[in-house]
Amino acid sequence: MNERFQVRLRKAVHVFCAGHFITLTDDICEAVHGHNWLVGADVEGPPDRHGMVVDFIKLRDLLSSITARLDHHMLLPTKNRLLDVSHAEIAPGRAEVTVRFKDRRWVFPADECVLLPVENTTAEWIARWIGHELLAAMDTAGSPVLGTLRIEVDECLGQSAIWERPGRC
Repeated sequence: MNERFQVRLRKAVHVFCAGHFITLTDDICEAVHGHNWLVGADVEGPPDRHGMVVDFIKLRDLLSSITARLDHHMLLPTKNRLLDVSHAEIAPGRAEVTVRFKDRRWVFPADECVLLPVENTTAEWIARWIGHELLAAMDTAGSPVLGTLRIEVDECLGQSAIWERPGRC
């Protein structure tokens, strides 16, 4: 008999409010807007000798710390070939981030931005970034995720993207 074990984490604390915009094509960039993003995490794998697939508490707390870093910020991609994202200090202790797309230009206070090393701030790429951050945090906390990790990012009720890293166990 084949058995599968999976834990699922869907908590109200894993919601973050953030602005973004994406390049839809080489010639179209959408307007700045925001979402109340909901993040879920699933871990699938065999239970350890204590009967746990993963430590729920560490998973919950580390995912909370990641989503908190995004909350109430503007999410900007640094690897988008169509956007020029630059950071400049304009006065001591005061910096701005400027983003350019063709003839459009946006300027944001730097301390209100999160510069993500992604190609676009789509739900797909944000899910992947969160997944990699969570894997690294769990490793650092001494609880590596050996099973399959699945991150779901819902940008509005019922509209989500999923990233998955297959298990290593």
